[in-house]
Amino acid sequence: MKEKNRVQHVYASRDNKELTERYDEWAKTYEADLERDFAYRGPQVTVEFITRYVPRDAKILDAGAGTGLMGQLLTEQGYRDIAGIDLSPGMLAEAGKKMVYRELRQMVMGEPLDFPTGSFDSVVSVGVLTLGHAPPGSFDELIRVTRPGGYIIYTLRPDIYENNGFKEKQSALETEGKWQLVEVSENIQVLPKGEPDVYHQVWVYRVTRKE
Repeated sequence: MKEKNRVQHVYASRDNKELTERYDEWAKTYEADLERDFAYRGPQVTVEFITRYVPRDAKILDAGAGTGLMGQLLTEQGYRDIAGIDLSPGMLAEAGKKMVYRELRQMVMGEPLDFPTGSFDSVVSVGVLTLGHAPPGSFDELIRVTRPGGYIIYTLRPDIYENNGFKEKQSALETEGKWQLVEVSENIQVLPKGEPDVYHQVWVYRVTRKE
C-alpha cells in the first residue's frame, strides 16, 4: 500500500478497534514512511513550546505516543520522567524500543484514563486530536490528570478546530475555569512534503481547575 493511501486508510477507520488494527499493521514502518513521504515534523515543532513552559524535572504524559518520536525528542532535551499512552499495542511496542519512557500503557483518548487525578505536570499530544482519533471530549481527562498550574500542549489543524467541535469545547473549558489559554502558534506546515497545504497550530493551556 502506498503510504499516502495508508494514511487515508487509517483515517477511514470506522471505530477504535479498526483504528487500533490499522496502526498495529503500520507500526514497524510508520516513522520511515512519514519521514520519506511527508517529511513530518510535528514533534520537532511542538518540543520548542514544551521547553518554553515545562521544566526539565516535570512529569510528562505523552498522550498518543505512537512510536515514541515525541518521547525521544523530550529525552534529548533533558526530560527524564515521561509516561506514554496509545491505543495501539504495536505502536507502543515500537516506542518501548527507544527506552525513553518510564511507563507505556494502552489507553484510548476520549475515554477515562487510568491515572490518578493530578498525576502529571504536563501533557503533550501531537497529531492525535483530530478526526477519527481523539475527540474534543478528550480534554476533560487530560485536564483531570494534569495538576493545577501544569500545562497541556498539543497540535490541532485550524480547519478541524473551527468545524469539528474543538473551538466550542476549548472555549467552554476556559469559561468553566478548567484551563486558561497561554499561547497559540501561527499556522505551521508539519507535512511539507506530502501535504504542503495542511497546517497545524500548537496550543498551550495552563490548567486552572480546582482540586
